[in-house]
Amino acid sequence: MSDPVSDGPESRSAVTDAEVEALVRGICFKTGPPRSLGVELEWLVHELRKPWLPVPPERLRAAYAALRSLPLSSALTVEPGGQLELSSAPAASLMECIRAVSADLDAVRASLGEAGIGLSGYGHDPWNPPRRYLHEPRYDAMENYLDRAGPEGRRMMCCSASVQVCLDAGYEEPGPLGHGRRWWLAHQLGAVLVAAFAHSPLALGRPTGWRSTRQSLWAAMDPGRSGAPPLGGDPRMTWARHVMDAPVMCVRAETGPWRVPDGMSFRAWTRSAEPPDRGDLDYHLSTLFPPIRPRGHLELRMIDAQPGDDGWIVPLAVTTALFDDPEAAETAYRAVKPLSERAGSLPAPCNPLWVAAARDGLSDPELRDAATVCFTAAAEALPRLGATAEVRRAVARFFERYVARGRCPADDLLLRFQGRDIRPGEEDARFGGEDIRFHGKDIRT
Repeated sequence: MSDPVSDGPESRSAVTDAEVEALVRGICFKTGPPRSLGVELEWLVHELRKPWLPVPPERLRAAYAALRSLPLSSALTVEPGGQLELSSAPAASLMECIRAVSADLDAVRASLGEAGIGLSGYGHDPWNPPRRYLHEPRYDAMENYLDRAGPEGRRMMCCSASVQVCLDAGYEEPGPLGHGRRWWLAHQLGAVLVAAFAHSPLALGRPTGWRSTRQSLWAAMDPGRSGAPPLGGDPRMTWARHVMDAPVMCVRAETGPWRVPDGMSFRAWTRSAEPPDRGDLDYHLSTLFPPIRPRGHLELRMIDAQPGDDGWIVPLAVTTALFDDPEAAETAYRAVKPLSERAGSLPAPCNPLWVAAARDGLSDPELRDAATVCFTAAAEALPRLGATAEVRRAVARFFERYVARGRCPADDLLLRFQGRDIRPGEEDARFGGEDIRFHGKDIRT
């Protein structure tokens, strides 16, 4: 949602539906050996000493202005609810990515700390209702559009945060799946990643019934915008058709509010009396939110933000290993293939497999078994990818604490809410440096 797009149209040169399909096929999938990776980290922002309280907008504006002067290698953007996002530059290796983003995060946290502001890694704000921080024509239009389908859109815009792993699309491969093998793996493995890293079981201080409330929001939203395209056939063709048939969120304007059409597909727009231009296509692509979004590379969008300053490193390391190490990728492919029957014909994230992952986490036996195999394969692959002993230990700790026990980070939050102790030796219930117990009642608001 924080793609750096312009706030109005450029000089117009209309595109036809055939031109759009050709452009989408060419720009969204770039094949070849995996050479680079990246990560996009979203964080909830709060008062450092009282992390259940949001930061007043005027203080947040001043703090974000100070961040703009930092010499970061990552791109820094702000989400509609004030969440902070750091998007790494493409990195040639896992460790290059981790080191660069870790350094940027240290600088960002130090700057925000001077203003009494902290960052937290939850997939969904456990305490506060949606409050929009950014008031711009595109976000006004987005809110208007999403409100038509229900309240989930506002919560997604303002209350959610994620770890998004970006990987190259990979080789054209022989066999019936061809280039779609890596694409297919992402959609099946995605459910395992949802379950293993679920970390958003609370909203407004109460349990929601989901381990990943964030993922439940995506499943409940407009499937033409948040759903995946069909997995059969050439991914380029199916994605191009998906883009063309997806509803247009808004039509940009040089001045005044942006128009929000009612049920107009991009294909219908190209055939209208006032067809879109290339800038309209680029913006339309940025308003599609499937769990795996092709942008020249594959953007895996299903992982909740993680607890702790460095919790994001584990999903980045595990996901990279399962895609970029050939042996681990083959193991993951075999592990998740049986899960495809549970998915059925519905697209992610609305199919039964993904719904179970968001609701049950790794308490689902099949997802737990698949996660066990995949995490083991990833751990074995990390030395081959040059991961340091510290990163390997972090993955091992996550496996022992969660995967091996059929648990996910959301289960810790639920235990804290119930006022029950976590197993000896595990982390205490600290949020932003302050001990906050839930005690089975509403959190301070």
